[in-house]
Amino acid sequence: QVQLVESGGGLVKPGGSLRLSCVASGPDFTLDGAAIGWFRQAPGKEREGVACITNSDDNKYYADSVKGRFAVSRDNAKHMVHLEMNNLKPEDTAVYYCAADRNSHGFNWLNYRYWGQGTQVTVSS
Repeated sequence: QVQLVESGGGLVKPGGSLRLSCVASGPDFTLDGAAIGWFRQAPGKEREGVACITNSDDNKYYADSVKGRFAVSRDNAKHMVHLEMNNLKPEDTAVYYCAADRNSHGFNWLNYRYWGQGTQVTVSS
């Protein structure tokens, strides 16, 4: 069974930075070349996409709310993906999830097959 594991969350002050990482374990699946989505969900709010990478051409897309502050990347040597988050704001506080699939789904989270358990990001002074 394929499992994704996120790491790197924590408490940070406004203006600070964090880097989230995601790795996959299980048979017959690797994050290398997979479509990747990073999503977040704050209490009382719907899940929203923040960044994604397509499987076919590695195009990257970002939500308007994080554009210019967040960057998604692959580390194929370590079979990982990262979400670099800079200039964090209190409104970025949420549980962040990594999702993956063999096909690209953009920010349509319902169609991603594999999910991590989430990692908490709290931005507060």
